[in-house]
Amino acid sequence: MSLIDQLREEFQQALTSAGTVAEVRALRDQFLSRKQGRVTQLLKAVGTAPAEERRALGSQANALKQEIEVALDAREAGLAADAPPPGAVDVTLPGRFPAAGRRHPLTLVRERIEDIFLGMGYQVIDGPELEDDWHNFEALNMPAEHPARDMQDTLYLATPVGTTGTTGSTGATGTPRPATLLRTHTSGMQIRYMEAHKPPVRIIAPGRVYRRDNFDATHTPMFTQVEGLVVDEGISLGDLKGTLNSFAERFFDREIRTRFRPSFFPYTEPSAELDVECQGCNGAGCALCKQTGWIEVLGCGMVHPAVFEAVGYDADRYTGFAFGVGIERLALRLYGIDDIRMFYENDTRFLSQVPL
Repeated sequence: MSLIDQLREEFQQALTSAGTVAEVRALRDQFLSRKQGRVTQLLKAVGTAPAEERRALGSQANALKQEIEVALDAREAGLAADAPPPGAVDVTLPGRFPAAGRRHPLTLVRERIEDIFLGMGYQVIDGPELEDDWHNFEALNMPAEHPARDMQDTLYLATPVGTTGTTGSTGATGTPRPATLLRTHTSGMQIRYMEAHKPPVRIIAPGRVYRRDNFDATHTPMFTQVEGLVVDEGISLGDLKGTLNSFAERFFDREIRTRFRPSFFPYTEPSAELDVECQGCNGAGCALCKQTGWIEVLGCGMVHPAVFEAVGYDADRYTGFAFGVGIERLALRLYGIDDIRMFYENDTRFLSQVPL
């Protein structure tokens, strides 16, 4: 009898602390399961008691079993009635702040570049990503079969059946404009702007560009670029160097050494590459700059007279300079990142680390 009283007391204590339906069901298994239930084990033990005690023990054990069943049913029904319906909001839960959205690092870098040049008096222009051969190549001193076209593996759109393969329009020299392509740079906007405006010109053209590149740590078939153009009387190479030096210092927000290296671009002459002092080692040499102390950031040069001829500008009267830079390349340098794919994987863990 003392064992029955002890089991009853243990059950009542356990039932008092059961606060969920799942906990009540666990108690049911603990006390009433057919094989291992504690009351079940008690009923089996009645058969081993002395014959004169079996009747009383059996009656008390069955009464305890019924008492536990009634108590469990009542407690489970009460908890189920108090539970919120499926899908209901539990207003007692602590609040959770929604994840804050972040502006993409490439957007931040693009706006940083635009703000710098707007402060210098430049105009920001935009144009079509579907371009024609005239604006993308020929007017930029890259006629058909020009070897420089191999540097920009182009994505052409298929020419519709029954067409001649041209858009029907011509450039300033009467050159036919073939079927459209995905622009390989935003330099075509320089041509479009000069076709519609007379000097002076001071513009930048940011936007997406496309090339046949593998998607790896340093290449992507779609990337963003900013092209710049200045045209007026008396524009010199010194104006180009001063502009880009000022841009580099304002972009990296510190005094920074720069250097210009001779290079080649068909639409500028002379042409140059701009390098900036490696931020990882301050010019001492490291793995990031391949021990050179310098990081290449953009190409530039004086506008080729053939480009002025294509848009009807007087090359004897006007001079100008142009430059082009990949926004991803600057973002890699600004944020100290070594894999361009991180900008396109939409990993919120990465995006949340980029300073606003």
